[in-house]
Amino acid sequence: MRPTARSRLLALVGDPIAHSLSPTMHNAAIAAMGLDAVYVAVHADDGALPHVIRAFEAVGVGGNVTVPHKTAVAKLLIRLTPLAKELDAVNTFWHEGGRLVGDNTDVGGVLDAVSAIEGAGPWLLIGTGGVARAVAAAARERGEQLLVRSRSSERAESFTSWAIELGVEASTDDGRPVGTAINATPLGLTPSDRHPVAEERLETSSAALDLVYAPGETNWIRSCRARGLRVSDGRGVLVAQGARALERFFPGVVAPREVMAAAVRRALDS
Repeated sequence: MRPTARSRLLALVGDPIAHSLSPTMHNAAIAAMGLDAVYVAVHADDGALPHVIRAFEAVGVGGNVTVPHKTAVAKLLIRLTPLAKELDAVNTFWHEGGRLVGDNTDVGGVLDAVSAIEGAGPWLLIGTGGVARAVAAAARERGEQLLVRSRSSERAESFTSWAIELGVEASTDDGRPVGTAINATPLGLTPSDRHPVAEERLETSSAALDLVYAPGETNWIRSCRARGLRVSDGRGVLVAQGARALERFFPGVVAPREVMAAAVRRALDS
């Protein structure tokens, strides 16, 4: 179905945005379901973000949020689901009653991905941004201990305190054995990026989850696979959170996950 002047507009907002496969994935699902909608990517830096969100609210645009704006959007929206409010992080929003409503479907995406690789605890979380908050909530859901690692000791300590208040058994990374390592930083978006954590830190680990995705998997995930770990890159989380988001945009529909996953695979393998 070709977009028309009546088509519903959905958008992904972030910075950077060119790498994202969300438009490819969502437009494949929209076509498969025969919906009259189109999904686009909108680049917005920190200064433009408030204006973009206000414009979306004024004209009824729904969509998703990617790095680095998940916590910023949570502060810009008046209406949040209980989970988004608790995490102070939004990755999904839709128009309802004249306002944008923010939610966080990343948590469900992380839970699905961790289950797929049988990710045992404790979890080593690398990163403290908006998506890291979803990992903390997933750890709480599964009752896993969380060790927090960041380039900044202050950010690691602040995030750990926040996670403890959330109800997670959390501490800053002290080098103890971990079962699963989770990269919640942007490292891996470009092939020249260093690994998010040194290989020797994962000597006891059996699984690794990278929330970044790249053609042929990220270098870190390939390295972890070579070490014998059960691994997954960010494409699994992308599809799982995206399916939940689509079901927020169109209440009552069941997202075609296989169609969405196939679209992501084709894009990454091309």
